Amino acid sequence: MSINLSKGERINLSKEAPGLKKVGVGLGWDTNTTDTGVDFDLDASVFLVGANGKIPSEKYFVFYNNLTSPDGAVKHTGDNRTGQGDGDDETILVDIPKLDGNIQDLIFVVTIHEATARKQNFGQVRNAFIRLYNEENGKEVAKYELNEDFSRETALEFGRLYKKDGEWRFQAVGQGYNTGLQGFVDKYYE
Repeated sequence: MSINLSKGERINLSKEAPGLKKVGVGLGWDTNTTDTGVDFDLDASVFLVGANGKIPSEKYFVFYNNLTSPDGAVKHTGDNRTGQGDGDDETILVDIPKLDGNIQDLIFVVTIHEATARKQNFGQVRNAFIRLYNEENGKEVAKYELNEDFSRETALEFGRLYKKDGEWRFQAVGQGYNTGLQGFVDKYYE
């Protein structure tokens, strides 16, 4: 049975999904019809950070132009430029045992491509969610639906998969920013 999370809630994967090794992270959204004259292109990314809160190198930033982390543990299945259809729009696969031992935190973000130029923001996006599932059997472990109104934000941190006391946990974050993808790059990369 899947756990529905609220903003800020956390779960311990060792307790909620014992033995979970291969995690699928599905991210989804729908866009409203707008008069901006341009289609939306939302992009999911993940930053694999160490204890210092930074990625060890640019290769630990997994997104549509870098689909696999250097350790092979994190794989982005590709860019969905329309967000059409039901279910997950973009998926990131995490093989926990393969993760570089220095990685402590995986931060999952979604940004709007060229949001400023296109006059778009997350206030024009609805039904946004992040969900974790067991990749080996497809069983959903947890889901967080972002119900807040992000009318000025162009980037959102959806959730975090992090290690604490030797166990992997997930937190539903739901934090918006108006700095686009570059704001996350500046925060997590030196």
